[in-house]
Amino acid sequence: MKNLLLAFLLLSIVACNSPKKETTNPKPNIVFIFADDMTYSAINALGNNEIITPNLDRLVTHGTTFTNAYNMGAWNGAICAASRAMLLSGRSVWDVNKFRQNWINNKEFDKTWSKLMEGAGYDTYMTGKWHIDAKADSVFQNVKHIRPGMPGDAWEHSEQVAKFKAIEGTDTDPATLMPIGYNRPLSEQDTTWSPTDHKFGGFWEGGKHWSEVLKDDAVSFIEKAEKSENPFFMYLAFNAPHDPRQAPQEYLDKYPLENISLPKSWLPEYPFKDDMGCGPDLRDEALAPFPRTEYATKVHIKEYYAIITHLDAQIGKVLDRLEATGKMDNTYIIFTADHGLAIGKHGLIGKQSQFDHSIRAPFMILGPNIPENKKVTEDIYLQDAMATSLDLAGIEKPDYVFFNSFLDLAIGKQDKGNYSAIYNGYRDLQRMVRKDGFKLIIYPKIKKVLLFDLNNDPEEMNNIADNTEYSDKVKTLFNDLVQLQKDMNDPLDLTEIIQL
Repeated sequence: MKNLLLAFLLLSIVACNSPKKETTNPKPNIVFIFADDMTYSAINALGNNEIITPNLDRLVTHGTTFTNAYNMGAWNGAICAASRAMLLSGRSVWDVNKFRQNWINNKEFDKTWSKLMEGAGYDTYMTGKWHIDAKADSVFQNVKHIRPGMPGDAWEHSEQVAKFKAIEGTDTDPATLMPIGYNRPLSEQDTTWSPTDHKFGGFWEGGKHWSEVLKDDAVSFIEKAEKSENPFFMYLAFNAPHDPRQAPQEYLDKYPLENISLPKSWLPEYPFKDDMGCGPDLRDEALAPFPRTEYATKVHIKEYYAIITHLDAQIGKVLDRLEATGKMDNTYIIFTADHGLAIGKHGLIGKQSQFDHSIRAPFMILGPNIPENKKVTEDIYLQDAMATSLDLAGIEKPDYVFFNSFLDLAIGKQDKGNYSAIYNGYRDLQRMVRKDGFKLIIYPKIKKVLLFDLNNDPEEMNNIADNTEYSDKVKTLFNDLVQLQKDMNDPLDLTEIIQL
């Protein structure tokens, strides 16, 4: 017995004197949920009482919302491609337009968002819309169901543009060139297309709605991640609510037309649509008839709301599965979209404008130490999601990353935003600067200047650029825009076009 006691005493002494392993907090999991074509005002909890979004409302209630999150622009009509390239690379719009040639040549994948996370020990997962020049499986370790820029339809953009140009100066009606699903509805009797009919393909291609397929992929990823000790980074990119805006009938039934209101800024036709590149030869704008009608606009809004509510239901199931893992106390969720959408505002349907409805997206973050039900009004770029996730993961931001972490803004350590002004550029057709509650928009082709007082005119309906009281404001903002162009390596020289 004495020998046993002696042995136990010696073991206790050795154990007490053995060096203890240092305990460190594990790196947090990060889940990035990305919608497509979703405007900032399409969430019930953020003020839209007509739309049903209980699960996105959960993110608003239990997290922090950045109410002014912006995309930076694009070099062509596919705004989503530029937005995603900026997000994955960290580079600003004109720089990434040059940089993406490296991806085409199978180079520089190691500088992408996902590879930086992988290098820090993360398991990386991706499913859904891709639409950038890098190959998804060259960037993410685990990839499922890589989707194209949009669900397929009958539109051949380059051919369609050629057809439109061919009839210029003739009596041919452009509407006769539209495939099914476009230029509709022409009247209440127009039943040529249905968002629930699987024969039109689109989101129904393959038999199950693409949003539901992505939800299934995400749940499978989560179950796999649950068994791993490594932190995980998930990139869940829904195609919804991009057109063709298709949803099951039960979701369409939630939105009777009589309950849908027209936007305050609704117009039959935007007067500068052709000069800013938003005429009938732009695919997005060709979805509804010219001039716009109240009925057609409401039908498009109905379909938009229905596919968002269906998307919301899938997000809810992903959130439920994440909560079931028991890892939510060390998991951050970021939700945003690649840009907004007009869906009837200003007589426009698409996202190729400088109005907030098209360049501004919803943006919420939820996770440890992130304040609940908080709203941050400071301007950010939605591509700040990359830099913020690097910050959360303890990864030093590379010098080539233009965008910035908003973490200190979220938790209240920082009062002012990281940007003195927000810039946007679309092709050589539009430029914008947003600063100190004002927005200056320029259409270079016609030398048109617009100024909006966003505090008093949030719907951007009253152009005050020609009001002499604001002459100095126009000049100041123009100079700010020119400086931003230099900072962004913008190829368009506005000073050669406009003299103020």
